[in-house]
Amino acid sequence: MSPVARRAGVAAALALAAIFPLVIASQLATQIAVDALIFLAAAAAWNIFSGYTGYISLGHAVFFGAGAYTAAVAAHDWNLGGATEFALLPLAGAVAAVIAVPFGLIALRAKRHTFVVITIAVFFIFQLMASNLSVTGGTTGIDAPFLTWAPDTYNNPFYYLALIIAVGTIGLSWLIRGSRFGLQLRAIRDDEDRARSLGVRAMRVKLAAFVISGAVTGLVGALWFYFIGQVLPQYGFDPLFDLSVALMAFLGGLGTVAGPVLGALILEPAQQYLTLHYSNSYLSEIIWGALFLLVILFLPRGIIPTAGERLTAWRTRGRPAPGGAGAGPGEPSPRTAAGPLPREPHSGGVR
Repeated sequence: MSPVARRAGVAAALALAAIFPLVIASQLATQIAVDALIFLAAAAAWNIFSGYTGYISLGHAVFFGAGAYTAAVAAHDWNLGGATEFALLPLAGAVAAVIAVPFGLIALRAKRHTFVVITIAVFFIFQLMASNLSVTGGTTGIDAPFLTWAPDTYNNPFYYLALIIAVGTIGLSWLIRGSRFGLQLRAIRDDEDRARSLGVRAMRVKLAAFVISGAVTGLVGALWFYFIGQVLPQYGFDPLFDLSVALMAFLGGLGTVAGPVLGALILEPAQQYLTLHYSNSYLSEIIWGALFLLVILFLPRGIIPTAGERLTAWRTRGRPAPGGAGAGPGEPSPRTAAGPLPREPHSGGVR
C-alpha cells in the first residue's frame, strides 16, 4: 500500500470513529465501543513493551489495577465528583509508571521465560494487597462518584476520552517503532546479547519501554474504573486482562503498530457478545485460552504480517527469479558470470 493510500485510510478510520456515537444511537453499541477502545489502548501499550522487546508480560494488570485504584482512592478521599474526577487520569498514569520502575528493575534482570513467571508473581501480590488493605476497600471495593449526565448520551464522553487515549497510544507506538529507541528495542528482541555488544544499554532501554507501557495502562485503568462505576480486586487485578491484551496483540500481529488495533477490534466485541448471550461465566475464559493456543500454533506471526507475506508472494508469483532471466542456454547468469556478490554486513538482527 502506498503512503498516500495509507494516510487516506487512517484519515477515513478517524473520521468514522469520530462520528460513530453521533450516528449509532444504541447505548449497547456505544458501550461495546468504549470497551473496545479501552482494550485497544491497553493492547497497544502492552505491545510497546512486549511486542517490541520480546519479553512477554503477564503482569500488566498490575498497572491497570493500580490506575483504577489510584483514581478510586483519590476521588473518594478528595471528595471529587462530576467531570472533575477525570483530572485524576494523569495521576493514575504517573502512579502506574512509578510502580513500573521497581517492578522492572527486579523482573527485567531475568531471562525471558523467568520474566514471565516474575510478572505473574507480582500480579498476585498486588491482587492480594487490594483484597486485604483497608485503603482499597478490601473485597467490597470502591464505588466511582456519581455522574449526572443525560442517560441517552451517557457513554459519549467516555467514548471520546477512550478514543483520544487509543489514538494517542497508537501514535506513540508508531513514533517509537520508527525511532532509534524502537530500533534498539527490536534489536533486543532479535538478539539481546548482540545488541549489548553493539552498544545498546539493554536494561535502560527495556525499563524505559516498560515504564511507558505501564503508564498508559494505568491511565486506561482509571478510565475503565469511571466507566464501570466500581473497582473490585478480582476485576481491577484480573488475570483475564493480561490474557486478553496478549491475545489481541498476537492475533493482529505482535510487534506491529496495527496488529493490536486489529486484534482488539475483533476480540473485545466478540467477548462482549459471549458475555451478553451466554450465562456460563467460564465460557469466555475457556474460549480465550483455546483461541490463544490456536493462534500460537497456526498463526504465530499474526493476521497482518501473515497477510502481508501472502500478498507479496501472490504479487511476485510467476515473475522470473532475479539474476536468472536473460541467460541463454549454456550461458552463465549475470550473477555467476560476475562472481559472487559481496555480502552485506550483519546488522545484528535489527529489522
